[in-house]
Amino acid sequence: MYTASETSTIALVVLAACAILGWRFYRAKSLGKLGILTWLQSVVLIAPWLLFFGLFAAGIYINLVGILFLVVASTAAYILINNRLRIQTQQTKPNLTPPTPTVETIAASKLEQTPQQTVVPIPSEDMVAIRGIFSIDTYFAVEIIPYQEGVIVKGNLRGEPETVHKKLTANLQEKLSDHYRLFLVENVDSRPVVIILPSRADVQQVTVSQYILAVGLIVATIATIFETAGILLGFDFFTHLERFLEVLPIGIGIIVVLASHELAHYLLARRYQVKLSPPFFLPTLQLGSFGAITRFASLVPHRQALFDIAFAGPAAGGLISLLLLIIGLLLSHPGSLFQIPTEFFQGSILVGTLARVIIGADLHNSLVDVNPLTVIGWLGLVITALNLMPAGILDGGRIVQAIYGRKTAGRATIATLIILAVASLANPVAMYWAIAILFLQRELERPSLNEITEPDDARAALGLLALLIMICVLLPLTPALAGRLGIG
Repeated sequence: MYTASETSTIALVVLAACAILGWRFYRAKSLGKLGILTWLQSVVLIAPWLLFFGLFAAGIYINLVGILFLVVASTAAYILINNRLRIQTQQTKPNLTPPTPTVETIAASKLEQTPQQTVVPIPSEDMVAIRGIFSIDTYFAVEIIPYQEGVIVKGNLRGEPETVHKKLTANLQEKLSDHYRLFLVENVDSRPVVIILPSRADVQQVTVSQYILAVGLIVATIATIFETAGILLGFDFFTHLERFLEVLPIGIGIIVVLASHELAHYLLARRYQVKLSPPFFLPTLQLGSFGAITRFASLVPHRQALFDIAFAGPAAGGLISLLLLIIGLLLSHPGSLFQIPTEFFQGSILVGTLARVIIGADLHNSLVDVNPLTVIGWLGLVITALNLMPAGILDGGRIVQAIYGRKTAGRATIATLIILAVASLANPVAMYWAIAILFLQRELERPSLNEITEPDDARAALGLLALLIMICVLLPLTPALAGRLGIG
């Protein structure tokens, strides 16, 4: 059972979430049916977690089957509401009255400009060419407003966002080659607006010093991985370098997980012709590495590409880690290399449940003999789960931004930081991640060229599944629940 302070913390989080939902409903009522539908989307997304944590605080436990049922039901409800919202939006879309974008539109969408860049008004001949790319069957432009080195175009969207964006982009390239980029984003009133900016700020160049830093971090990460392996084997690798061959298998296993994660990012980025920065690994003696920070060095074409690139890394690293964990548990037997206290299996709902299913009655012992692959897979799952936290430019933050938009991603970042701040009172790893996100990764990604079109429902379901796995890996079992499962 949780302690009184832990129970109080969970209860306060649940109450705060309910209060936020109530406040959002009050604001949504003024927007009519569209506002209520949008509010319902938020409710069905957060309801499984509110129910899960609320019951936990009350001492009622839901097994993995129950959690999966809640998530599936939440996903189905989200898809139904989303389809209804699209229909309602089409029915209420104005035919003539366009939105009125302002300079605040750009600030809200956070289209980044090159720092300290001299602003030069768009040439008149380019302005004439830009006026010619719009038509009544794509985007009915009512007014074109010069903004910095580009323009804001207000008008009415006359078709599916993805089709319209492709046509407008093709028209722009035909008239002005590759000198400008066309963004289709949401205005502050959630209506489409076109923004055209110079293309020279597309790519954020990686400097030589950044490459040197990336290489240095890779070397440091390899060192901490081998040191972590040494600690697991019961000695200090830095003072016993001659025992290199002993730490090599575990070190290679962790490196494979990290490398597969980053390779998957790069393969999907290449598919969408998106340039990535080199990975900046975060070395640590606790897990060997906390993963890597990989930045988008060029613009992303649409939110589907953002999702695919962000999801590919955790999917590859997580599947390999899960496979290693399961194989390691299957190969575990009395006399295996590692002896792990049973309490360690209470540190993760997913790992503890899998261990109970595969190892069985051996979890009643105070020490459990496990194969080294179990430890490698476990570490890989933790690294993957940490990177799936829905914050900033972590993979989880990018997934949330791709599926639910920038507003939700920003709120998720704040919520994650608050939860980490509370968790850091008992776990130093949470403190580390709170600091890392706050100073290095709290900002969201730049908007995609087509920020309007959402990823399909299958990707939304995969995103929810990834977040569920993240919670199941990082959330510990309570002693009471562990006792029911026969762990300890």
